[in-house]
Amino acid sequence: MATVLMCRRFPRLSRVTAFSTTAKRKAERGSSKSKKEKQDKPGAANTGTESGATIQLLKPQDYRVLYNPAAYAKGRAGSQQHLDRDSSQALGDTFTGPGTTQAPQTFPVASSQALPPVRNALSPREMPRPKPNRLLRQSMLATLYKEEAEKEKWEVHDSKEDPRMFQKGRPEYRSLSCDSSEPAQTLPAEEGDSILQSVAGCEGSSGVLTDYFHKLSCLPAERRAALLPDARFSALCHRAIVAIRLFSTPDLIHILKACVPLAVPASHPLLDACEAEFCRRAWDMSLEQLLLVADCWRCLDRSVPSYLGILFSYANLHWKDLTLPQFVQLLYIIGEGRRSPTDLAQKVESTILKHLDAFTLEELGAICLGLFKSLSGMSERVMRRIADRVSLQMEDMSTYALVNVLKMLRYTRVDHVPLMRELGKVIPARIPTTNIQGIMHIALAYSSLHFFDEKVLAAVAASLPSKVSYCRSKDAAKFLWSFGCLDYEPPNEEEFYCSLIKQLHTKLHEFSKFPEHLLTALLGLAFVKRFPEELIDFALREEFVQKTRDSKYELNKDLFTLGKSVEIECPTYQGSRLPPQLCQELTEMVLSFAEQEIYVRPEIVEATSLLESMLGGPEYVKNHMILPHTRSSDLEVRLAADGHPIPFNFKDPVAAKKLKDMGVSLTDDLISQLVKGRAHSQSPMEVGNEAGIPRQEGGDAARALCLGAALTSGARSQAEPTAGCWQPREVRLALQVSNRNHFCYGSKRLLGLHCLKRRQLRLLGYMVVEIPFWEWFPLLKRTRSEKLSYLHYKVFCPALLTRA
Repeated sequence: MATVLMCRRFPRLSRVTAFSTTAKRKAERGSSKSKKEKQDKPGAANTGTESGATIQLLKPQDYRVLYNPAAYAKGRAGSQQHLDRDSSQALGDTFTGPGTTQAPQTFPVASSQALPPVRNALSPREMPRPKPNRLLRQSMLATLYKEEAEKEKWEVHDSKEDPRMFQKGRPEYRSLSCDSSEPAQTLPAEEGDSILQSVAGCEGSSGVLTDYFHKLSCLPAERRAALLPDARFSALCHRAIVAIRLFSTPDLIHILKACVPLAVPASHPLLDACEAEFCRRAWDMSLEQLLLVADCWRCLDRSVPSYLGILFSYANLHWKDLTLPQFVQLLYIIGEGRRSPTDLAQKVESTILKHLDAFTLEELGAICLGLFKSLSGMSERVMRRIADRVSLQMEDMSTYALVNVLKMLRYTRVDHVPLMRELGKVIPARIPTTNIQGIMHIALAYSSLHFFDEKVLAAVAASLPSKVSYCRSKDAAKFLWSFGCLDYEPPNEEEFYCSLIKQLHTKLHEFSKFPEHLLTALLGLAFVKRFPEELIDFALREEFVQKTRDSKYELNKDLFTLGKSVEIECPTYQGSRLPPQLCQELTEMVLSFAEQEIYVRPEIVEATSLLESMLGGPEYVKNHMILPHTRSSDLEVRLAADGHPIPFNFKDPVAAKKLKDMGVSLTDDLISQLVKGRAHSQSPMEVGNEAGIPRQEGGDAARALCLGAALTSGARSQAEPTAGCWQPREVRLALQVSNRNHFCYGSKRLLGLHCLKRRQLRLLGYMVVEIPFWEWFPLLKRTRSEKLSYLHYKVFCPALLTRA
C-alpha cells in the first residue's frame, strides 16, 4: 500500500485529504493558558480535533487487541467503592454505578515504540544536570506513558469476565458461579512437586484425588502453567478419569472448579469424562449445582450443548423454585451458550416483570445481554418496562450494562424516546473512556432506531480517530453505516472518514471471511457521497461477488445498490463492475418483491388512482421503481414545457413495442456523456447508437430503468419524438410517496438511502417531488376533492415548472 493514502470523494474528487500511514501529527495550537483550563476541568471530554499536538500510533500487523466490553464499565472512577457496598441496600442501587469521569490530558499520546530508547542508567555523580527544557520533556514523556497505559486499559480486557460483573452484586452468586478472580491461598511450589511425586503411590481414593486437584489449583500461576506438559499431572488426570464414578457430586464439582485456574484445555480427556458424568447424574443434582457446573464450562470455554439441554429442561420443570439470582444466572448461561430454549420464552418474560423492581441495574444489563446473544425475542411491552426503569436511573448504571440494554432495544426495534433522550444527556461525557466496541454499539443503536442526536454523534466522531487502530473490520463498517444511515457528516468529517477508510484498507484481508462488513462500510460511505474506488474495485471483483453470494447473509440487495450507485455517481470510475446478467437478475428480484409488498400499499395505490383521474388516464402516470437498486417506488409523471401532461405509460402491444424499440443499456460511456451534458440535442436512440449500444430486449421494468438513465436531463433535453411518444423539452417528475421509515424518528430528516435515491434521480434528470407522510396520510381520511387539490398543487406547482 502506498505511504500516503488519499481519502477521496467522487465525482470530482472534492475534499481530498492526505495522511501518513505511519503517523499523524497536528501542529500544536492554543496558549498554555487554554491547556491549563482544560486540565483544570476533570469532567470535560476532549472532543476537539485540534487541541495540542497529537501522535496517532499504528499497531503492528501482528498486534492483537482483546475484546474489552468491561472497559465501558469504567466510565467513572470509584467502581471499587460501589463494589464494597452492602448488597442488601435499597432496591435499584447498583454495585458498579459510574462515578466521575476523568478527563483525558491534553498531552499527546505515544507508546514505547514512538519514544527514544532509555540509555544505560548513570550514577548521580555521572548524571549531567538536566536543563529546564529537558525536565519539561521528561515530564511530558512520563505523562505520555501514563496516558498510553490508561488507553490500553480502556481497550484491552478479558471478554469472559466483563459479562460476569453482575455476579459481584449479590453474595448469592458465589454458590452459582466459578469466581476465577477470587484470591486463593497460594501454596509453595515445592508442595506441588510433593503432590505430583505422591501420585505414583496413590491408590486412587476419590477424596485424596479431589484434595490433590484443589491444592494444585492453589499453586503460583507460573507453576500451574508448567503442570499440563508434566507427565505426573497427566497420570493424576488419568486416575481421576478411571475413578470418575466414585466421586461424590460435590467432589466432582470441586475437581471441575480446580480445572479453571489450572487452565485445562477444553478438549482435555478429563473434561470429556466430567461432562459425560455430569450429564448422567444431572437429574439428581440441585439447580444450584447445575448452574455452577454450567458456569465452570463457560470459564473453561467448552461447548456443552447436551448438558445445557438438560439444564434448560430441568429449569423448565422447576421454574417456580428459581430465585432471582438463579434466574439471572440462567439467562447469563443461555446467552453465553448462544442457545434460546423456545419453551422458556413466556416464562422468562413473566419472571422479568415479576422481579423488575428488584433487579440491580447491572442485572438488567446481564438479562438484556443474555437474551441478545441467544437471539431470544422479547415482547415490546416487556422491553418498554425495562427501558422505563433504565431511563430513570441511567446515571447510576455502568456504561457496559447500558450498552447491553441498547443492544436489546435495537434487536426488538423498540423506539423508547425517554431512554434515548436521557442517553443523549449521559453518554457523550462517557464516550472518551468507553472502548471502541462500546462506542460502536452506541452509534449503531441510534442508526438502527433511526434516532438522530447530533451531540452524541459528534462526541463519537471526535473520539474515534484516536481509537481507530482498535477497530475490527466490523466496528469500522458499523461506524460508517451508522453515520451514513443518519446522513450525518460530523465537524471533523475529513479526519473521521479518512481514518476509517484507512482502517478498511488495513483490514482488507478480513473481508474475504466477512464480506458483509465491506458492503456495509461502502454503502454507508455511498449514502454520504463518498466512493473510495480501490475498495469499490475490490468489492465488485468476480471473486468477491461470489463470496457475497455464498454468505449466510442476504447481501444481494446491498451489492446491487452499491454497483448501480457507482454507475450513476462515478462516471470516471474505471474499476470492476457488476456483470449485466447479475444486475438483470437482481432487478427482477427487487421488482418482484415490490409488486407484492410496495406497489400495493394503500397510500401509494390511492395516489396513483387520483393522479390517473386528474391527468387523464393511466397512460399519464406510472407506479414503478425508476431506480430498482434504491428499493422504493416512484410515481412518474411527464409534463411538456407548457405544463401539459404527456402520455407515456402505454399498455397496448403497439405502444409497448415502440417503447421497447427505444430501450438503451446503461453503460460507462453513456453515463459519462449524460452526466457531462453532451447529449442535449440528441434523442435517446441517437445517444445510444453513437455510443454503440445494442438495443435491450429485457422486460418492461428493466427498460424503464434504462430509459430513465438515457435522458439525464429531461428538462434540458431537446429530444425529438423518435417513436411518437417523446415530447420536446419534457419535464420528468418523480413523486415520492414517503412513509415514516424514510425519515429519522420524529423528524423530517431523510435517512441516507433515501438521500442517495433523490440525489441519483436528480442526476438522471428527474425533478423530485415530495409527498411526505405527515401531509399525505392525514389527507387519506379527507374528501376526494381535497386530495385532488393537494396532488394538483404538487404536480403543477408554478415554482417547480419555473425551475424546470
